[in-house]
Amino acid sequence: MKFFKKITINRDPNKSHIPFRLNFLFFIVFLLFAALIAQLAYLQVDYGQKFRSTVNSANNTTATGKVQRGSIYDSTGRVLVGNKSHQAIQYTKGLSVASTKMYEVANKLGEYLTISTSTMTDRNLADYYLAGAANLKAVSKKVKTSTDDDVLYAREVAYTEKHIVQNMTDAQKNAAAIYYKMNSAYSLSTVNIKSTGVTSTELAEIGEHQSEMPGIKVGTSWTRSYPNGTDLSSVLGTVTTEKQGLPSDNIKTLLAEGYSRDDSVGQSQLEKQYENVLSGTKSQTEVKTQDGVIQKEIKKYGGKKGDNIQLTVNSKFQKKVQQIIMSEAKTVGSANAYSPGAYAVVMNPSTGAIYALAGASRNLSTGKVTENALGTINQSFVMGSVVKGATVMGALQDGVITPTNSTLTDTPIKLAGTASKSSWFNKTGSASISLNASTAMEVSSNSYMMQLAMKEGNFNYSSGKALTMSNSVFSKLRGYFNEFGLGVKTGIDLPGEATGYEGSSAQKDIGKALDLSYGNYDSYTTIQLAQYIATMANGGRRIAPHIVSAITGTKANGSQGAVKTNVKPRVLNTIDVPSSYFDVVHTGYWDVVHGTSTYKTGSALENLSPAVAAKSGTAETYHGTTSTETLSLVTYAPYKNPKVVIAIAFPGITATNGAYNTTTATQIYKAFWKYYNK
Repeated sequence: MKFFKKITINRDPNKSHIPFRLNFLFFIVFLLFAALIAQLAYLQVDYGQKFRSTVNSANNTTATGKVQRGSIYDSTGRVLVGNKSHQAIQYTKGLSVASTKMYEVANKLGEYLTISTSTMTDRNLADYYLAGAANLKAVSKKVKTSTDDDVLYAREVAYTEKHIVQNMTDAQKNAAAIYYKMNSAYSLSTVNIKSTGVTSTELAEIGEHQSEMPGIKVGTSWTRSYPNGTDLSSVLGTVTTEKQGLPSDNIKTLLAEGYSRDDSVGQSQLEKQYENVLSGTKSQTEVKTQDGVIQKEIKKYGGKKGDNIQLTVNSKFQKKVQQIIMSEAKTVGSANAYSPGAYAVVMNPSTGAIYALAGASRNLSTGKVTENALGTINQSFVMGSVVKGATVMGALQDGVITPTNSTLTDTPIKLAGTASKSSWFNKTGSASISLNASTAMEVSSNSYMMQLAMKEGNFNYSSGKALTMSNSVFSKLRGYFNEFGLGVKTGIDLPGEATGYEGSSAQKDIGKALDLSYGNYDSYTTIQLAQYIATMANGGRRIAPHIVSAITGTKANGSQGAVKTNVKPRVLNTIDVPSSYFDVVHTGYWDVVHGTSTYKTGSALENLSPAVAAKSGTAETYHGTTSTETLSLVTYAPYKNPKVVIAIAFPGITATNGAYNTTTATQIYKAFWKYYNK
């Protein structure tokens, strides 16, 4: 070999041992490499799976935590809905935590913490008992075995419920309640074991022994608070409790959005409508686990409190209006057995901003009156003559009258096969008078409005003639009403708004079109009346009412922060007609209060300052076979430059029992100018 030839050429006889040394060195290196390869093979084959399991058992996962909901403020910055913090005992569940381990922790925690056991079922108690390894072993010996684990466990549960649960001590039941809450947690999620009422003794003892109870810690929970009362509670809405958790009808969507099953979320009204604003951003904690046991938690993001919403209402004014409505509802109810309550809406006609939503429901059986501001948007009633401004405006648009040519004679309407229909002041025909559109509104002439409807239906009326109009007149009349918000949703920023009720428009009911013309057929909500009179007052812009004015942030000290989003007026439609059309209707509203006719219907409001315009209404209704009325009112002020509109409804009034609508409006106006400078 060439290599060895080079090595062995050596003239020095003293160096003849070098080839041997080199060969020996190469041999040692070879043995070392062989040993290393053998060791790697040994580790890979015999211990590879073990090492893979060890690596896999260590895990870093991000867990999320609850944050405070945003607050709800009134227009002046008063807190209507806030948060009250509580120290809480919490449990963060590790990965694949055995039930026996939770059983041990629950028993240990139960030595220092007492929680309610009132909702615990026998099944809950049995599950806890069987989580104990010794207990499960003892019970399994008492039941018939099965190859099906589910069947076997069902038998063990049945035995425990029958023979053991009844004899469990209070301490065991307390531990069972703790175990139940722990067991309801998902892996790496945190649940409150006790969220309110944690005593200082409990905190101290748990803190002292916390290292003995893996996953247990002291945290903070929040509940909603109402520092300025609950006068608007039905509109503000509610949130679910931890026990209720996510609403069942939306649970899949909420879980997909990152909610936990026991999270509190808005379940009604503003709390629900603005859930995405109020909910905030959850905290993020890096959780290091080993073999499913939490080893370390490192907070990466502290979370962000939900943004706040600011309302258009002044809470003091809202409270006053609610008090007025509650008081009037009680007064009305004392003399009217069928009165279901009372409702009022106060609104800015130029922006749609709600100044007050007030409502009272009355239980017909007990007479008890309760707050129901939400009834202003979801309770509808036949409202009566308040709609006559829309009837006149429709007739002007249809061309059957003009601003300068609108004179008709009020006379009872007599059609073949039907009873006579007349105005309240001219039931027999002895007070027949000539009226134009404005004075017809002043005296609230039903006859005038019915004659307009017949003209719009191309029917040439004469006394005793059969009514042969096409039923298309229903859609024509309703179309004009809809322009002003009557019979359609107003677009208010609250869920659950009703559209009202439309009576039959079949040809056989053609006579009802006459009732529709003066407000005695279809039903409307109080918020629809408010939008209708606002549209009249502002000159034809139908603006969506809104109770939220802005979305704001939160300062470092927890107080209300800067405005993030302002809610702008939303015009739904514009009634593009000559201003002279509105002049006719505005004059009618003025004459209702300040006119010269002895039949004017709003004289009770004529001394108010600033001067107001209005239209009252009296609808003929029934409770069973008993004749009742709805007393209603729409009004705005000041007359020349309207800043506020008011809509009022008192349904279920026994006939001729009082002017509750105008007396209520007077009180509300006085309160309004007190809180909103003239």
